[in-house]
Amino acid sequence: MQALLLDFNGTLSDDEPVLCDIFMDLFAEEGKPLTEKEYYAELAGLADSEIVERWLGEPRPDLIQRKIDAYRKEVESGWTIHITTVMALQQAAERVSIAVVSGSAREEIEPVLRAAHLIDSIAVIVSADDVAHGKPNPEGYGRALHALRLDPRGCVAVEDSDVGVTAAKAAGLYCVAVTMTMSAERLSEADELAERFDPDLIARLVSPS
Repeated sequence: MQALLLDFNGTLSDDEPVLCDIFMDLFAEEGKPLTEKEYYAELAGLADSEIVERWLGEPRPDLIQRKIDAYRKEVESGWTIHITTVMALQQAAERVSIAVVSGSAREEIEPVLRAAHLIDSIAVIVSADDVAHGKPNPEGYGRALHALRLDPRGCVAVEDSDVGVTAAKAAGLYCVAVTMTMSAERLSEADELAERFDPDLIARLVSPS
């Protein structure tokens, strides 16, 4: 394997419950309450702009900025990336290229990676700011592969959502889905499943076959 391409929210950063709470609060303030069940059934894994448009029926850049501000306030310290994962990923970066492909804004992703001491281990970040179409569209993965100058056949994606798996597969990547956010049934399009993104999974993926 030449590169490991990672989804951010819910995969590298164990933060889906945080995102759910933030969107529930924001949408309640807008007069269209969202339940936890609805978030995971209909919205998890989508880019922020898509989440807002689907739920409120219109683009709301102001609301997205409020979400970004709330997210940074909650997780900017990097606590959602477990220390054992940090150490394993730093070691993996010595052997393969690491990319992050996310539907969140760069101003959310980079502070968390920096606080977790991972920013220097990440070769490429593709955020919502860099694409016209979020997952399940494969554009983000395509941009990451182009930046890495790698063929998808030598790379592995790790995702936690059905739309993320669809995007990775459409980009030609081998995809491992972690069942931290969604059920195995919803992630059945993946090439393989794992219970969570942890040091054991990282070590297995980057070890020579």
